[in-house]
Amino acid sequence: MEITDVTAVTVDVPLADLDDHLGIGPYVTNHGRLDSMERVLVRVDTDEGISGWGEMRVFLSPEATESIIEDGVGPMIRGQSPFEIERLRRQVFVEYTNVDMFFAAVETACWDIVGKALDRPVYELLGGWTAPTQGTQQHRQNIEGDDASPSPVPVAFCLGILSPEESRAKAREALDAGFSVLKTKAGRDWREDVERIEAMHDETDGQLEFRLDPNQGWTLEQAVRVGAMLEDSGIYLQYMEQPIRVDSHRSLARLRQRLRQPIAPNEDTYISHNIQSLIEAGAMDVGVIDLTPAGGISGIRQQAAVLEDAGVPFTHHCAFDLGIRTAAILHGVTGIPGFSLPPDSTYYGWDGEVIEHPFEVSDGCLPAPEGPGLGISVDMDAVAEYRC
Repeated sequence: MEITDVTAVTVDVPLADLDDHLGIGPYVTNHGRLDSMERVLVRVDTDEGISGWGEMRVFLSPEATESIIEDGVGPMIRGQSPFEIERLRRQVFVEYTNVDMFFAAVETACWDIVGKALDRPVYELLGGWTAPTQGTQQHRQNIEGDDASPSPVPVAFCLGILSPEESRAKAREALDAGFSVLKTKAGRDWREDVERIEAMHDETDGQLEFRLDPNQGWTLEQAVRVGAMLEDSGIYLQYMEQPIRVDSHRSLARLRQRLRQPIAPNEDTYISHNIQSLIEAGAMDVGVIDLTPAGGISGIRQQAAVLEDAGVPFTHHCAFDLGIRTAAILHGVTGIPGFSLPPDSTYYGWDGEVIEHPFEVSDGCLPAPEGPGLGISVDMDAVAEYRC
């Protein structure tokens, strides 16, 4: 089997309004506001008629992203086997820049092709169901039997920056929908960040765990104040995600020493060798990794091995993923050892989709991955509707 073509198309899908059940738009962060999100869908075709799909967010512009994938990455792998994923990953090299994020969607599509060719789901190709926190007791008892199968995947509800009262209402909504973890953006006003967590904690009687993500928006001292004030209120976060700027590993280590709130680098993990540096510096309690900057499913498998060997718990990041990348994440966290915390997700917050059978979020979980490859089919009519 040989790769014959690599194509990319950008879609712009709206977010469900905040007034809707589990709606999250407009989604406000430290860096801006989103009412919709552009996603680049990547298709890899083969000479045996099997195609695979991948997905990533736009970099600079849709045209720039599509061009790098089609005119840059595509010619490097055309004529080669999609089964040789690791070799392709090492072959896609451009001096002076990191093209992993553009190869990631292509790499995911290759996993999809291999799974379809072998009639097996990707998580089985990765080693089978390994996520210990996702199985029911019955599943654990059947893990060695022929009927062993993965369980639904718990996910964290993600919320933009809202007022404390608006956040309070959404926290109640998330809890009532079965979510156990809520991640909220932060970083515009550290005092209000504290107020929002306190309001949500109060509304849910401490039944929700919280992740607080300012996207590098605090100084070291502001991060200390946020963490200490929450401790004084008896609120202990699941983690503070990338509270200060990247490449400040010693400062992150000092922050860990001054607080009892767990520290979870995210943007710092986008460069793979930083993970070892963070571990050696004592700068992380939790790792938040992402398959796109890692270069695909193979990339997060490599990062996961480093984190697991170091005894660091980790989870997967969300980038407003439609069904294609959501499916890839579900397969990754199910089939790669070491994932022990619910991945972030905004899947419930879309007002549209590009796969034929959208996932249903139930009791705070996405369904277990199933079906050959990624287990999804792309709705080309929907792609045409949302195409930029």
